[in-house]
Amino acid sequence: NMFPFGGGGSRYSTGPGVFMKTYKVYSTAFIGREELKKGNKIILPTSALQELAHLHITYPMTFRVVNPQLKKKTFCGVLEFVAEEGTCYMPYWMMENLLVGEEDEILITSVTLK
Repeated sequence: NMFPFGGGGSRYSTGPGVFMKTYKVYSTAFIGREELKKGNKIILPTSALQELAHLHITYPMTFRVVNPQLKKKTFCGVLEFVAEEGTCYMPYWMMENLLVGEEDEILITSVTLK
């Protein structure tokens, strides 16, 4: 194989790709979406949807959200892809669990539930 590190055609499927991005986080109250404060869904930018479609992520989409400073994590789904670029909105209770505040950075990674 001329391409030992991928990129070349392979007989083996690696399955869906992995989505991994860092976003500035804001509570859903920031955008007046009070109905979201009790759920476990986040709002991501449109670019995330485009990348997820390209990676063939399996449904339902599930994400691991990590506070990179404290290594705290939680899992969630996504409700909509309407956030500004580089931004993620999530319920405040989720931010409290992660010990993050408005504008802190979080790492979001797609996970496949088995």
